[in-house]
Amino acid sequence: MESIKAAIVAGADAVYCGLGHFNARNRATNIEIGDLNQVLHLAHAHQCKVFLTINILIIENEFKSLINLLNKLVNTTLDGVIVQDLGLFHLLAIHFKGLEVHASTQLTTHNAGQIQFLDQLAVKRVNLCRELNVEEIKALVDVGHQRGIAFEVFVHGSYCIGFSGICYLSSVLDGKSGNRGRCSQHCRDAFQPTAKGMSYPLNLKDNSSFNDLALLAQAGVDSLKIEGRMKKFHYVYTVVNSWRKLLDNFYATGQTHSDDHSIYRVFNRTFSNGFLTGDINKNMFIDNPRDSSALHFSEKNSQSQGDNGHKEVSRDLHDARTGIIEDVRREIATLNSEKVPLRIKLSGREGERLQIEVVAGEKAFQLRSKGKLVTLESVAATTEKPKPNGLDHDSLRTRFATIDEVRFQLHDLDLKGLQPHLFLPYKEMTSIAKKMLSHVVDQPKKHVAVKLPRLERAQAIDTPAKLAVLISSTEQIAQCDHSTATIYYQVPCCLQNNVTKLVELFRQHKQLVPWFPALLIGDHYHAAVEFLRQVQPEQIVSNNSGLGYAASQLGIAWIAGPHLNCINSYSLLCLKERFHCAGAFISNELSRKQISLISRPEGFDLYYSIYHPLMLLTSRQCLVHQIEGCEKSRIDDDCLQNCTRLATITNEKNDILVVHNSQGGYPSLYHSRHFFNSNIVTDLPTVFSGFLIDLADVDNESTVAVDQAQFIDLFNKLLVGDSGAQQELEQVVQQTTNSQYFQGI
Repeated sequence: MESIKAAIVAGADAVYCGLGHFNARNRATNIEIGDLNQVLHLAHAHQCKVFLTINILIIENEFKSLINLLNKLVNTTLDGVIVQDLGLFHLLAIHFKGLEVHASTQLTTHNAGQIQFLDQLAVKRVNLCRELNVEEIKALVDVGHQRGIAFEVFVHGSYCIGFSGICYLSSVLDGKSGNRGRCSQHCRDAFQPTAKGMSYPLNLKDNSSFNDLALLAQAGVDSLKIEGRMKKFHYVYTVVNSWRKLLDNFYATGQTHSDDHSIYRVFNRTFSNGFLTGDINKNMFIDNPRDSSALHFSEKNSQSQGDNGHKEVSRDLHDARTGIIEDVRREIATLNSEKVPLRIKLSGREGERLQIEVVAGEKAFQLRSKGKLVTLESVAATTEKPKPNGLDHDSLRTRFATIDEVRFQLHDLDLKGLQPHLFLPYKEMTSIAKKMLSHVVDQPKKHVAVKLPRLERAQAIDTPAKLAVLISSTEQIAQCDHSTATIYYQVPCCLQNNVTKLVELFRQHKQLVPWFPALLIGDHYHAAVEFLRQVQPEQIVSNNSGLGYAASQLGIAWIAGPHLNCINSYSLLCLKERFHCAGAFISNELSRKQISLISRPEGFDLYYSIYHPLMLLTSRQCLVHQIEGCEKSRIDDDCLQNCTRLATITNEKNDILVVHNSQGGYPSLYHSRHFFNSNIVTDLPTVFSGFLIDLADVDNESTVAVDQAQFIDLFNKLLVGDSGAQQELEQVVQQTTNSQYFQGI
C-alpha cells in the first residue's frame, strides 16, 4: 500500500498491482481483495487509474475461483486487467466485456501478426517485449493504432536475459515457473568463474530509457511503464517522480533533459538502453547483481574531485536515502486514505418494518425493511436451533462488514429506538447491507454473476497416436525418407535473407511440414508470411501466435506449438473457435495430473513432445561474451546467421547449462540433459493424437546409442504398443530428465 501511495503522490497516471494469487509477482507483497476498493477510491480521487495483474498461466482447477474473482472485479471501478493466459482472454472477451483488457509482456509480443491476434481478443493495450528497438516499436504502434490498440513500453527496471513468457530456467531447475509468477531469477545467480573471469555471466544491467523520451514519443508510444512491484516505496517515489518531471518538461517545452542524478540514488545495477537503441553490446552486462548506486557516485566523485573514498560516498548515499524515505513518508501522509465514518441508526418494534437511517460522511439516506420484525424468542421457539442473527450490536456489525471493507468505517451503531430481542431473516439483512453499499459507494452498473461455462470433453482417442519428428538440417531429410512419421522441419527465427532457399527446399520436399519458432521479429515475420503465400503448405506448426493468425487468414491449417504455453481447456477453445487452429501441443511444464484435467474440444487434436533438447531461455543478447569472450563487442545479423559457437557454465549448485548458437537463430540456453518422457504414452493413452521427438543437434550430456533411423523406429514401436520398446528406449537413451512431468507448474 505504501508503494501504491508513493506512486500516486509522485505523479503516476496509473498504477498496476496484484492480488495474492494469479499474478506474475508472486513474491511481492500483494494487496488483498478487501483493500482493492480502498486503492481504487484513493487512486481515482487523484486522477490515477488502477490496473490489476492476472498475468500468469491459469491451470485447469483454478478457473472456478478465478471466475469468482472476476465477478467481484467487474462490479468495481477497476480500470483494467493485465493478462497472459489465452483461455482467460477468451472468457473475458465473452463474459466480462466491462473489463478493459491489456496484454502482458509475458506474451512476448513483437510482430504485427501478434497485434492482429490480440485485436481478435478485444485487447485495448499491449505491453511490448523489452527486447525491441525503437524502429520495431514504431512499426507495431502504427499497426495497433489503426485498430484502436494502445502500446506500453517498459522504460525503467530490470532487464531479463531471456524473452519473457518463453523462459523456463526457473521452472526446470527448481520447479518454480516464471509463467506462474514464481521466477527464482537464476539468471542473477553466481556461477563458477568463466574463462573470461565472470561470476555472473547472465546478469544484465537495469533498463532505463530516461534519456530516450523523445525517441519513444516519436514512435507513438502511449504509456511508459516503470517496474515497481518488488521495490520499496521510496524507490517507487523517486523513479516515478523523476519520470514525471521529465514528462512535464517535455510537454511544456518539447525538450528533454539529461539530469538522471535522482534515479541513481535508489537501487540499480547501473543502466543500459541497449535493446531500445538496437545497440546490443557486451557493455549491457554487469558482473554483480547488487546495488551499484555507491559505485556510480564514487566514480563520478573521483572524476570531479579526486578519489575521496568509497566509504564516504556510501555514507552520503545512505543519508540521502534516509532523507528520501522521510520526505516520502510525509508526502504519503498527505493522502486522504482514511475511511469515511459511517453512522447507522435502527428503530422499530415487533410487527413493524425496520427503519434505518444512514449517514456516510456528508451523505444521508433512509431505508426500510420489506418484512416485519418479530421477536427472537418466538423464532427460536419454532426452530430446532436458536438463530444467532438477531438485531444486536455484534450481529449487526457482522452484517455490515462488507461496507467496512470498502472505504467506510462503522463509527456509531445506534439501537436506542429498537425494541430488544428482535429478528429479521439473514437474507433480508444481507439485502439491506447491499442496499446501503449501493447508496454510499458510486458503483458501476451491477453485472449479473457469471458461472464458469461447462466444457464438453471430446471422446477419447481409440487409435494409436502418430509419431512426428522435428529436424533442422537438410542432411537429416534423407535419414527420414523411409519413415512413416510426420516430418517437421525447423524454420529459423531469422529468415529474411533465406526465404528463397526455404521456398525451394519445401517445394522440393513436399513431405516436410514447416515448424515456425516463437520469435519472428520485424522483417523476419513478414518474410515468414511471404513464405506461407509462396509455398501454401497444407499445414504448419507455429510457436508464434502472429504467424498462426496469418496462417488462418490464408486458409492454412495450423497447430499451436509448445511455446504458446497451452495449459488449460479454455486456451484450446480460444485457439479453435477464434483462430481456426487445428490442434495444440500441451506445455511440457505440466504434470501428469494437470494434463489429465484438460478437456479436449471436439475436432481438435492434442500433441506432446516426448523427447527434445530442453531449452531454458532464448535471448536477443550474445550469451558467449561473458563466458568465452568474442572479438565482436556487439551482436548483429551476421552473428545470428552464422554463429554456431557452444559454451557451458556451471552454477554454484553444480547445474550445468549449455549455450547453443544455431544458424539463423537467437542465442539459447539449454539444460545439460534432454527431456525424455516415454511414460506419458502409457499414462494417458487416449488423450493425444500425436507425439513429437526433436532431433536437433544440441551438444550436452545426453546420448543416443543407435542411429537416427533406428531411433525413430523405436518410438514408432512404442506408440503402437510394443511392450519392449519403452524398456529398450530407456537403455538406448542415457542422461535425460523428465522432472517437470512430476513436479508440474
